[in-house]
Amino acid sequence: MPAILMHHDGPIARIKLNRPEVRNAINDELIAELADALKAAERNPTIRVVILSGEGDFFCAGADLNWMKSFVGASRKKNEADALKFARLLQSLNELGKPTIAQVHGAAIGGGVGLLAACDVVVAFENTVFALAEVKLGLVPAVISPFVIARMGASAARRYFLTGERFTSDVALRLGLVHEVVPMERLETVANEIARHLLSSGPEAVKHAKELIRVVGRGQRSAVPTKDPIQQYTVKKIAALRASPEAQEGMKAFLEKRKPNWNVP
Repeated sequence: MPAILMHHDGPIARIKLNRPEVRNAINDELIAELADALKAAERNPTIRVVILSGEGDFFCAGADLNWMKSFVGASRKKNEADALKFARLLQSLNELGKPTIAQVHGAAIGGGVGLLAACDVVVAFENTVFALAEVKLGLVPAVISPFVIARMGASAARRYFLTGERFTSDVALRLGLVHEVVPMERLETVANEIARHLLSSGPEAVKHAKELIRVVGRGQRSAVPTKDPIQQYTVKKIAALRASPEAQEGMKAFLEKRKPNWNVP
C-alpha cells in the first residue's frame, strides 16, 4: 500500500498521508513518497495549489515506532542521514513554488506539527490535539524547530518544546500555528475556499510572495539605510515583477475591470 495518495482536482493537487493503521506516522517510505509527490506538483504547470491531509482518524502522529527502533544503537552517521532526509522534505515543502494548505484533524504530534508548520495555510478541526512531545523520549524537536518556531515563536516554544504537553486547536490558533479552527464537517470546505482565493492570485506572484516572506523574515537590516540589503532586495523584486507579463496582465485587468487570464472560474 502506498504511503502517500495523490490526485489532481483540476488545478489542485490533493496529497494525503496514507498510513492510517499507524496514525499516518512518519517513516522512510512516507518521507520518500511525499518528497516525490511534492516534486511532481512542482514540475506540473497545471497544478496551482497543494492540499496536504491525512487518511483515517489522524493527520500525523509523528515518528513511526518501528522507524524509531532503527535509531536505537545506530551510528551517529546513520542517525544524521535519517534526520537529513526529513529535514530536506520539510525544506522542500516550505519552499515549494506552489501555495500549500494543511488540512489537519485528529492529532498532529511531533513531526506532524513540523509538516503543517512548513505549509503556508493551516486549517484544523476544532478537536485536534497537538503536541511537541520529543522531550518525553529524551529527544528534542530539532529538525522541525526552524519551521515550528517561525510559526509559534520562541516564547511558545519555550513552553511546549520543554513540557511536551498536549494542547488544543484553540491554543494552536492563538499561537499562530494554525490559521482557522472549524467543525469537522467544514474542514474540507474551508480548505477549498482558501484554495479558491489562492487560484485568483497570479501564480508567479504567489511564488515570489513565498520567497519574499522567507527572505525578509530572516533578513538583517543594515544600520545604514542606503546599504540595507533587505531594502535593495525588495526594490529590485517589485521593479522586476512590475515588468513581468503576469503583472502587466494583472494591472491591465484591474484597470479594465475584468478578471486576469490566470483566474480559475
